[in-house]
Amino acid sequence: MITKTEQFEQQDKEYIANTYGRFNVCFEKGKGSLLWDVDGKEYIDLGSGIGVTAFGVDDAEWSEAVTKQTHALNHISNLYYSLPQIQLAEFLCKATGMKKVFFSNSGAESNECSIKAARKYSHDKYGEGRHVIVTLVNSFHGRTITTLSATGQDVFHQHFFPFTEGFLHTPANDIDAAIEVLTRPDVCAIMMEPIQGEGGVMPLDKEFVQAVTKFAHENDKLVLIDEVQTGNGRTGSFYAYQQFGIEPDIVSTAKGLAGGLPMGATLFNEKTQFVLNAGAHATTFGGNPICAAAANTIVNRLTPEFLDSVKAKGEFVKSMLVGKTGVIGISGMGLMLGIETTVDAKQVIAKCLEKGVVVLSAKNKVRLLPALNIPQEQLEKAITILGEVIAELAHS
Repeated sequence: MITKTEQFEQQDKEYIANTYGRFNVCFEKGKGSLLWDVDGKEYIDLGSGIGVTAFGVDDAEWSEAVTKQTHALNHISNLYYSLPQIQLAEFLCKATGMKKVFFSNSGAESNECSIKAARKYSHDKYGEGRHVIVTLVNSFHGRTITTLSATGQDVFHQHFFPFTEGFLHTPANDIDAAIEVLTRPDVCAIMMEPIQGEGGVMPLDKEFVQAVTKFAHENDKLVLIDEVQTGNGRTGSFYAYQQFGIEPDIVSTAKGLAGGLPMGATLFNEKTQFVLNAGAHATTFGGNPICAAAANTIVNRLTPEFLDSVKAKGEFVKSMLVGKTGVIGISGMGLMLGIETTVDAKQVIAKCLEKGVVVLSAKNKVRLLPALNIPQEQLEKAITILGEVIAELAHS
């Protein structure tokens, strides 16, 4: 007899573009960090929709704000002012020291905005021929043609030719190489992820980030920080760059910002705040009142005390797994962690699903992005199972 999961899998394959290598699970509902599939099986979620459901599923405060906003104003174009959007922008600026925000719908869009602003800043000030943006080898910045071009991984530079010109890739953590390319007269900016998420959860060296930022600022090359995955409390600070001791010119973010609704944001400092003037950039859905209302419930809870708890949970996970059978090492910050193992990450994911735990992968690593408020008991139970799965596969 066919199961509900098998039935929905068949429908999915018939009607949805086959662009995802899906696992054989169809989730139906959840509460906090617990999920249930259509066959009633329970799972502990350590993936949060790839870092999106920052406070879990069906979070009471989030749900109340979203529901209330649907009855007040579900959409109004950006030709008019919108209270939830204004409130969110003010909070983000005050929390970071940045001066202006542009709202969009995704990480790729927030990075596109960052790229456009960097090029316009340079064109306005220096004229043509100073448009190249440096990114890092192993980076990932999105799946539009331009953000794929910015991505420093050759595997993504296939099929969709011609790619957008004007990007150079330099090795991460190589100060001399980065400074050499930044000296080129056609370079206007460098874009960096504090932790290369899709690149294997690889944090940049603090010394590298600081040296490159210092050189860039001394030569009026903008520093663009991609916080699509690392932002909004994920690493134990409001934004990860705050742990690197730098002040970027532009910051892009998305994923966990609206706790499950599509929202991106690009933040501008004093130098760049007026680059995008009226008509230079726009969006229909960006800053949607429902998304903004949802985001306000997320950012308002990212207090210093709460962020300390995110760091503590990350250290707890490391303490449970470091040195265990099959575990080579753990990278990352806060609750953005990558576990290198002696076994195939996809096998670990599949076996964990069998045992009721949802984990992710990044390159060859098992990736963990649990809800920031995952209960300690559930976290401990899930990590225990994960460790047992890795050990079992390592012995097989």
